[in-house]
Amino acid sequence: MAGIGKIFVAQLLGLPVFGPDGESIGKIRDVVAGLRVDRQPPRVLGMVVELLTRRRIFVPMLRVTSIDANAITLATGSVNMRHFHQRPNEVLVVGQLMDARVEIVASGTQAIVVDTAMEPTRTRDWVLGRVAIRERTGRLARRGPLQVLPWSEIRAPGITELAGQPQGAHQLLAVFDSMRAADVATALQDLPAKRRYEVADALDDERLADVIEELPEDDQKDILTHLHEERAADILEAMDPDDAADLLAELSEPYKDRLLELMEPEESEPVRRLMEYSFDTAGGLMTPEPIVLTPDAPIAEALARVRNPDNTPALASMVFVCRPPSATPTGRYLGCVHIQRLLREPPSDLVAGAIDKELTSLRPTDSLLEVTRFFATYNLVCAPVVDDEEHLLGAVTVDDVLDHLLPEGWRERAHA
Repeated sequence: MAGIGKIFVAQLLGLPVFGPDGESIGKIRDVVAGLRVDRQPPRVLGMVVELLTRRRIFVPMLRVTSIDANAITLATGSVNMRHFHQRPNEVLVVGQLMDARVEIVASGTQAIVVDTAMEPTRTRDWVLGRVAIRERTGRLARRGPLQVLPWSEIRAPGITELAGQPQGAHQLLAVFDSMRAADVATALQDLPAKRRYEVADALDDERLADVIEELPEDDQKDILTHLHEERAADILEAMDPDDAADLLAELSEPYKDRLLELMEPEESEPVRRLMEYSFDTAGGLMTPEPIVLTPDAPIAEALARVRNPDNTPALASMVFVCRPPSATPTGRYLGCVHIQRLLREPPSDLVAGAIDKELTSLRPTDSLLEVTRFFATYNLVCAPVVDDEEHLLGAVTVDDVLDHLLPEGWRERAHA
């Protein structure tokens, strides 16, 4: 890697990692360094690489043969598959150093770490030679000029200070901004509890709700109980009702009832309905917010609804046609229209003429096994749930089925 100068760590995040023969290994998620008690630059120990299975492993810097703007190449495609565990003397550069408070030695001014730069040494080691900072001059500190200083010109916090000092999350959120909610959830699990709470406090409600939905149950409860009750209720309102119902079911009765009381009635009502069903039935698996149209709606409106990016691919695969009212529980359920059929019909035609009337429906009390058989029999990724009076109650999607078919704690196993 001769000739490589400084590389800012934030630029590495998300870069693909390849073996010497071009085989894909994973993506960079963080850099690990060892902080020192003197002012010498910390030595970069290695990188945290997320494999395709979402397992995070540690790759020593000595294994890295090249770093460029598009990829990182290792000397060997054989890597230690053991899950990365942070040691007491190690620091996550992105997860812990970003947004940390430092002091400029020459002036004694307080500053915030925006990024750090890795630099190679003559001995093939890498060090955090430079730090990008913004001075803290008051409430508008982050708008101050950006400076890049040698590590020796700042007084950086030690491991103990990092564990105790309050930090913002501005720079870390900037890193997370381009990541999928599932990847952010995995990253949060690797952060110390203090840092995890700081990120949760800084994320907006919609983003935090998306991330919480991707976390294991214990981590979901941990973050929700960390939040103030009012904000916890707001987060539950932003979550999909079926996910909110599952999370509330894991909480104590007094706390669950308190959060339901704090939620807006129109938001808590569908959650309460879902909680009436067992988690392993169609009623417990369904979302009460499928795409519903009346029979006089044109195909063009149906296509516009399925194009809404807020709908998951599974939920967007099917439109349900019902008599008014359109909110669940709806009026009489008439049938469904598959997205392939919508794409074949003239936009001016009515959805009533494209209804699949032969597809049967699930009942809310159908077991998980019956739901699974239904999906397998009809090759579906979304299915209607209808009560005995032919009112549409909601829809089950294949991702919810898989979530309950996988072994308990599968998110932890993927992470371990």
